[in-house]
Amino acid sequence: MLLHLSIRNYLLVESVELDFAPGLTVLTGETGAGKSILVDALALALGDRAEGGVVRQGAPRAEIAAEFAIDGLPALAAWLDEAGFAPDGDALILRRVIDAGGRSRAFVNGSAAPLAQLKEAADFLLDIHGQHAHHALLRPQAQREVLDAYAGAQPLALTVNAAWHAWQAARQQRLDAETHGQARQIEREGLRLAVEELRALGDDLARWDDIQAEHARLAHVTTLLQGSHALIEGLDDGEAAVAGQLGEMSARLDGMQTVDDSLKEVAALLNSASADLAEAVHALRRYAGNLNPDPERLAELDRRLADMHRLARKHRVQPDALAGLLEQFDMRLAALAAGDDLDALQASEDAALARYQADARQLGALRRKAATGLSKQVTAAMDELALAGGRLDVQLQPTGEPRAHGLEDVGFLVASHPGLPPGPLAKVASGGELSRISLAIQTALSGVAGVPTLIFDEVDVGIGGSVAEAVGRRLAKLGATRQVLVITHLPQVAARGSQHLRVAKQANGGVVSSNIALLDANARVEEIARMLGGMKITATTRQHAAEMLAN
Repeated sequence: MLLHLSIRNYLLVESVELDFAPGLTVLTGETGAGKSILVDALALALGDRAEGGVVRQGAPRAEIAAEFAIDGLPALAAWLDEAGFAPDGDALILRRVIDAGGRSRAFVNGSAAPLAQLKEAADFLLDIHGQHAHHALLRPQAQREVLDAYAGAQPLALTVNAAWHAWQAARQQRLDAETHGQARQIEREGLRLAVEELRALGDDLARWDDIQAEHARLAHVTTLLQGSHALIEGLDDGEAAVAGQLGEMSARLDGMQTVDDSLKEVAALLNSASADLAEAVHALRRYAGNLNPDPERLAELDRRLADMHRLARKHRVQPDALAGLLEQFDMRLAALAAGDDLDALQASEDAALARYQADARQLGALRRKAATGLSKQVTAAMDELALAGGRLDVQLQPTGEPRAHGLEDVGFLVASHPGLPPGPLAKVASGGELSRISLAIQTALSGVAGVPTLIFDEVDVGIGGSVAEAVGRRLAKLGATRQVLVITHLPQVAARGSQHLRVAKQANGGVVSSNIALLDANARVEEIARMLGGMKITATTRQHAAEMLAN
């Protein structure tokens, strides 16, 4: 659950440190005081993208840090270990720093992390239901996603989606083979000719460097022979050869060494040089002996190099890339051959469709089972939320043909009053009813979702009176099993909280800021009284507020 939230220089907030308790926490304040700032700041710590201008005026950066207790969340612990984030006992700290220029950095337990990883961690921790979230329920896709979440079928829904796209790809490959057979035949013939030309070069394709080196040696054999003989002459055979001079110097040094033994190391070096010189002369004689002019071999190499250059120009590659090009052509010919086997392509398409249908039927079974449970649970919650006699029917209709989302469409049909036939959610429910139905659905989902913390941002907008009391009871009931944070304008909801935070706007030296404070018992009475009576608070409203809190 959420333990602590620290906010620095974010929008109107200069500095706030908040500790959170289990159960239902309510957040109240005047309109425009900045109640949603807390939720927005927390969303940033959980990986939401930062918009420009969120840094408090005059400050270099904004910083938000959220600390969560993660004992009892083994899946999150495993994710942290796999992602390489060092654990901090049973706590997890997500931090976000945003500078005045809009650049941001994210941290998980003190280690830098991309926003995507903050969002992944958030999926284990917390759900935020915004004040307009109920409008999303009007979309068929959102209704289907709600049912899949309730059924625990989201991984299978992704599998079905992938299987549908795999089937479509196999189907398109078969259609392409049928439609573009002539073009593929032309391509295949061209590739065959190119492959024959390249294969005619044989092993030369892979010996480009060796052939070039041999050609250069034969083309310059006279020069190489003359140079080798000149070197041998200068090093060993000539009158002033280096070998003879080095021998004389070694003899003189030997005589000096008999007088001064410290020259022993120099003598060793000179002897080593003599040995190296002899080895070099030997190698030169062997090299010169192997140099023989071979006009026929040179002409053969000229022809080979010319052929390789010609094919390289034809295919617009370097000569040393011809071997790789031949491999590519062979692979493409194999692909074309497989693509022309219409029976094999049809079999592949049929297998892909069968895999999709098996997964889709399994998904449909989960959806049908969950539809009954979700309908009953939301209908019961609607009764608690002053929609007695109303009901939600989760309807599954066959799609008629396979779709990426499965073999059935999902629709929410609602009857908001007894005796009325159920109709589409978008056409039947009023704004206030839609808000309450959304709350019923969200609390139903919360019962199956693993996240320990739920935040509702003014989901009770547009209701009041006994309905507000019903909403408060429902949220308090949810708070018995989850940590729940609610931003509300309703005193009936605020009175149900086990913890009460108040947001107030204040001006200091012309600078406006928002302050968030935890209320004690007396301060709660004053805040509930304000919510009941507005600016003018009387003894009667205070008594009413105290009674609401006591009840």
